[in-house]
Amino acid sequence: MYVGDYLGRRALYSPDQLAVVDAGKTPHRTFTYRELNDRANRLANWLRDGAGIAKGDRVALLAHSGVEFLDTFFACGKLGAVLTPFNWRLHWRELLQLVEKTAPKVLIYSDDFSDAVKNVVDTFKLHLLHIEGKGLPNSRYFEKTLSDSELRPVTTEDVTEEDIACLIFTGGTTGLPKAAQISHRMIAWNTLNTIIHDLQHGDVTVNTFPMFHTGGLLVYTTPLLILGGTVVLTRRFDAEQVLNLLEEYSATVYAGVPTMYQMMTTAPNWPSADLSNLRFCTSGGAPLPVYLVEKFRAEKGIQFKQGFGMSEFGPGVFALAPEDAIRKAGSIGRPNYFVDARIVDEHNQPLPPGQVGELVLRGPSRSSGYFNDPAASAQAVDSAGWFHTGDLAVMDEQQYYTIVDRKKDMFISGGENIYPTEIEQVLYKHPAVEMCAVVGVHDPTWGEVGKAFVIVKAGMTVSQDELFAHMQHYLAGYKVPRSIEFRASLPISAAGKILKRELVGETQSSQ
Repeated sequence: MYVGDYLGRRALYSPDQLAVVDAGKTPHRTFTYRELNDRANRLANWLRDGAGIAKGDRVALLAHSGVEFLDTFFACGKLGAVLTPFNWRLHWRELLQLVEKTAPKVLIYSDDFSDAVKNVVDTFKLHLLHIEGKGLPNSRYFEKTLSDSELRPVTTEDVTEEDIACLIFTGGTTGLPKAAQISHRMIAWNTLNTIIHDLQHGDVTVNTFPMFHTGGLLVYTTPLLILGGTVVLTRRFDAEQVLNLLEEYSATVYAGVPTMYQMMTTAPNWPSADLSNLRFCTSGGAPLPVYLVEKFRAEKGIQFKQGFGMSEFGPGVFALAPEDAIRKAGSIGRPNYFVDARIVDEHNQPLPPGQVGELVLRGPSRSSGYFNDPAASAQAVDSAGWFHTGDLAVMDEQQYYTIVDRKKDMFISGGENIYPTEIEQVLYKHPAVEMCAVVGVHDPTWGEVGKAFVIVKAGMTVSQDELFAHMQHYLAGYKVPRSIEFRASLPISAAGKILKRELVGETQSSQ
């Protein structure tokens, strides 16, 4: 069996190589590929024999990142089962809806989320495994379950590349998040793309994305473990801890979003952190401000790669080489090796360079639609196999792509399309702006107008009038937001992205 049994193969090739460091534990726990494979086999035996898990069944997770996440992912691979990780930020009623939709047989959870789990299992009966603490009644302790289970290889020979390995939930701006079906074929092609563009044998990364997110599980973690490298896991993002881990474990690659990099530069250990082993850092999720590229390069000698990916495709889709980080600032780069991309108009016709349209993608690292949602699956892919991303983008003559904005973030003011990302990039040029977000808000005259939320850097001051003047220097008048609100903080998702929908909701409730 080679499809799905990733650790079985890796334990054969490099059994004593360090695979994972769980830095969320005190002290840190380390695992070789042999040890990690043993854990996955033990868990797979219990899932099959103790919980009745078979090929195609769902195994749910509601947990902070840790080795248990990988134990479950790889055990599911051996069984042909489907890892179903939930966003721990959700309300228990939302979790219950997702449980009812995906119908898992087992739920593995962190003690922090026991209250939510109790509410869920009052309605939906599940086998429970708790990772730490005392656990709920009838819940088994995860580590004891492993130690009590047989250590014998588990394989499911009829697993194919088109079988689903896991479900990754989309952000969900309206209604319930959709569950993208991640096949073993998608994982394999994404791994190949990632190795071609990013990874090498011997690489070490620190993963600070939550593992229910495509960034945590599939950007570098899974490709690097297939390649035989080392992944350092953190429980949650903490800028000071990340800088320490990058130095302690001589990390060679690291991926984050702009807000994470901004937080790292203001951490107390930033001046002393030795990041000299990093070959590069990758930024995604939003355009990386040039001043951050320059600061990392000047103060730490670090080169940046920028990229773009999504739950439904890749997630390795585009890459911008380090030498282009400033010259092509704001661009997501060119399509990865086995990815086709184009820009289309509202009639799904290709647009020439320089014109804004929807970004569509085609290639073998596309997901297999949405779980139990045939209508949404059909709507996302056209008759020629192009996946419609919902992102507005533009391509230049050299085939460098730039995301202009999400269709859902764009707003129309007085008949003109306004792209918040463009305005945010201008705000980031001001030396006093640490973080910002622009959203469209209702206006009786213009339909919608822009509102900017701004965090000012510590020790600096700036007035609304100064920021208005700054934006007017770079932008046409109709693009300049009509109001600015200074904030001490902005709502940030577990993946490090600014939650604009919460800002919109706050604005609407106050009107």
